Amino acid sequence: MNIFISNLSFNTGDAELNALFATYGDVTSAKVITDRETGRSRGFGFVEMPSTDQGNDAITGLNNKEVEGRAMTVSVAKEKQRDNNSGYGRNSRNDSGNRRW
Repeated sequence: MNIFISNLSFNTGDAELNALFATYGDVTSAKVITDRETGRSRGFGFVEMPSTDQGNDAITGLNNKEVEGRAMTVSVAKEKQRDNNSGYGRNSRNDSGNRRW
């Protein structure tokens, strides 16, 4: 089960996130998302747990739990939406749908 965690303290790292969720079961991975340029936490992350039951227990137990002065929001992660653009250039099609050739 993939779990999304937001409103994390900027001091929380991968190891701390792993430790929080490990009390509810096995943790496959725990990752705090960081800014590419600065390396600083962006305040959210993802945890993957192999058991759905343990994942649901972790969501119930940790949602709104205060860690370092911030109440975390914990929920099931949603699949990343893919756009329908072909991926060429900034705007592969303009707003009117006409191609610029």
